[in-house]
Amino acid sequence: RTEVLATMEGVDTIYTYNGHRFDLPFIDHHLGINLEEMHEHCDLMFRCWNRKLFGGLKSVERQLGIRRELPNVDGKMAIVLWNRYLYSGDLEALDTLLKYNLEDVVNLKTLKEILTGNQP
Repeated sequence: RTEVLATMEGVDTIYTYNGHRFDLPFIDHHLGINLEEMHEHCDLMFRCWNRKLFGGLKSVERQLGIRRELPNVDGKMAIVLWNRYLYSGDLEALDTLLKYNLEDVVNLKTLKEILTGNQP
């Protein structure tokens, strides 16, 4: 909890994809941190809908030509990887999960740049 709060210090706006319905309630429930009360929140899913881009983050990425290094890892597989690490100490599973999470963050930034017209 303390680390999350310290990490978020100085952040004005949080960008998510379906975070309004999943990520932020999950964080609030498990850590007792209501990030929407502390920061502006922009759920890019709704901006995608306005552009007729429907589906989960991976589907929208494919529609926009955003590539992934781990195309076969999805949210369900992320849970499997986490449990493999948690219950059997599988460091390879943890490494794959961290790479998957990093791709989510990097691709979410790319999606934000596409939607706001601020591409590098």
